[in-house]
Amino acid sequence: MINPLTMMKLNQTKNNFVSNHPKFAAFIKNFFSKKIEAGTIIEITVKRPDEEPVTSNMRVTESDLELLKSMKDIMSK
Repeated sequence: MINPLTMMKLNQTKNNFVSNHPKFAAFIKNFFSKKIEAGTIIEITVKRPDEEPVTSNMRVTESDLELLKSMKDIMSK
């Protein structure tokens, strides 16, 4: 069980993130609002100032689904 104080701090941090990045937060909410299935490909690109973009992806496996479910549960609180 998570300490209530830790949960409050995490919730405040999440709210700040959503306030600072509303479009990305909406994207993540939309992503987690639909069922994630094995075989789904998740891709991310990171572009640092003065550097070339770096892209990586992963194909979701059955063993990944439990982690994604936990993340969804945390985000919905």
